[in-house]
Amino acid sequence: MTTFGIGEAAVLLGVSADTVRRWVDGGRLPAARDEHGRRRVPGPELAAFVREQARGGLGEHGERFSSARNRMRGIVTEVARDGVMAQVEIQAGPFRVVSLMSREAADELGLAPGVVAEAVVKSTNVVVELPDAG
Repeated sequence: MTTFGIGEAAVLLGVSADTVRRWVDGGRLPAARDEHGRRRVPGPELAAFVREQARGGLGEHGERFSSARNRMRGIVTEVARDGVMAQVEIQAGPFRVVSLMSREAADELGLAPGVVAEAVVKSTNVVVELPDAG
């Protein structure tokens, strides 16, 4: 079974290692000590934790009615508006997500730097790659 160190889990979750330690110490995220005394988070438990965080604590069936499943919560870092369109950048953990939308939509949502927003992605083609093992 794959396990992750506190630092690795922090990178995957887009938070600090101290935050992961607090979650482990508080019992929100399970971890066990390895033969060297370091805490390791089992992969399946980390995946379940991430899933629950992404659901935002919604109930079993959730209140959202959407077929999109790829959701990334982050902070708006930049909004560039012109007469018709807006380009919105969101930093979601280590990921930069850029969305092009109508200026009207950006204005109605009140998008501006510092606003917390959720990037919702629905795609018919997603490439999955493994990081270099080197």
